[in-house]
Amino acid sequence: MKRRDMQDIALKLMPADQARSPYAYVPFDVPDGTTRIDVTLDYPKAEDCVIDLGCVDPRIAPFPADRGFRGWSGGARDRFFIATDDATPGYIHGEIPPGRWQVMLGLYKLPESGADIRITVSLDNTERPLAPQPARSFPVREGTGWFRGDLHCHTFHSDARGAPEVLHAAARQAGLDFLAVADHNTITQRRYFHRESSPDLVFVRAMEVTTAIGHANVFGVDDWIDFRMEKPEDAHKMAAAVHRRGGLLSINHDKPTIPWDYPLPQVELMEVWQSAWPLWNWISLSRWQERLASGLRIAAIGGSDYHQPEWLLPEGPLVLARPTTVLWMDGLCEDNILKAMKAGRGYVTESPTGPHLEITIGDTPMGGTVLQRSFDAEAIIRGAKGDCLVWFDATGEIARQEIAADEWRGGYSGSANGFVRAEIIADKSRPDLMEAFRQAVGEKPWPGGVDEAAIAAQPFRRALSNPIYLGIADRSGTR
Repeated sequence: MKRRDMQDIALKLMPADQARSPYAYVPFDVPDGTTRIDVTLDYPKAEDCVIDLGCVDPRIAPFPADRGFRGWSGGARDRFFIATDDATPGYIHGEIPPGRWQVMLGLYKLPESGADIRITVSLDNTERPLAPQPARSFPVREGTGWFRGDLHCHTFHSDARGAPEVLHAAARQAGLDFLAVADHNTITQRRYFHRESSPDLVFVRAMEVTTAIGHANVFGVDDWIDFRMEKPEDAHKMAAAVHRRGGLLSINHDKPTIPWDYPLPQVELMEVWQSAWPLWNWISLSRWQERLASGLRIAAIGGSDYHQPEWLLPEGPLVLARPTTVLWMDGLCEDNILKAMKAGRGYVTESPTGPHLEITIGDTPMGGTVLQRSFDAEAIIRGAKGDCLVWFDATGEIARQEIAADEWRGGYSGSANGFVRAEIIADKSRPDLMEAFRQAVGEKPWPGGVDEAAIAAQPFRRALSNPIYLGIADRSGTR
């Protein structure tokens, strides 16, 4: 192997640097003919000193950029390589243009005394092939019905430890029909998932835009989306970039410990339920309810945010597809998944085998609109005997019914404001659900700082429907 160049760069970063921008850029020069770049980051890691790692090439422009991004690993790695034929997970292989490259540092936490940083860059010009990016596949499964999936999970292409192959096995174990792998600020998980998408398990293109003050999932976009937001108004620019590419945008886990603290941009979706119900999900649910009541149309989805470990875990309350998003589609394919998500044609339930919750007004399904305020709504429930069906409109709860059988139909007749939606709230099942959660957490502190007293004060949801709207304009606007 012929080593062409090695560069050793030292710098000190202070809280004043972080105040100016959450990102710092360290330039290095790449000569023509380079076929591999190796970068190592060294700094005094500590609770109050956390620095993320990434890379851009000479084509990068100020936010929002369309090209020039070459990878991101956040705080999960301290080194990476980019070559013409391969790259570290999270980094994009391919052509290496000569010129001024930059190591991108995310200044997540810096101590008052600052941090001494050392970056080592090694360049190599050994002859290598130029490997193409993976081609997208378009699998289709014929047949109309309900399809189950998880719309938020991670591999070792960002901050999980597990390989895509292990996550794929977890999805099969859970019996899912579709899966969106939304690694943080990168799209390189598609090296595996483009190739492995099939009629048995359709993979949806996704990326999680990840910053210190908010996370959002992008669905159905081929390209990387620039996440380098520095000002409140940048959230609107990021959303516009998603929509120019025909994608959908979802606000993620708007609750402790990482709420959405930007202004609300134009979004089609909101992750109303993330991970096990006791982990603060009543807060994100209440924020969705407030946005619906204000007149916005935002479809509810759920996602586990599961970070796949190195091995396949058994089914339980804190693994993949807890919760599960269930969508009604005329055939399973990525285009139909995206359309059903945007339209709100479905519901969120606690697991792949969780309660079924379907509401209609006549022939109008969830996500649809009827033009009257007085109506007869019907709910079809399976698997929740002894629990409660609760109906909501823009003012809050409007009716409550006991679910008397495992196969059960309920209804609401009357008037409502703005929309009508439904929830299954645990009653008879609550003790068993809480005990399963306690056993899953074990002796560790409960994730996110939640405690049993906080959970005890809240209804324990098992399933949430999307709304049916009542003669209002389509407003998926901004705040």
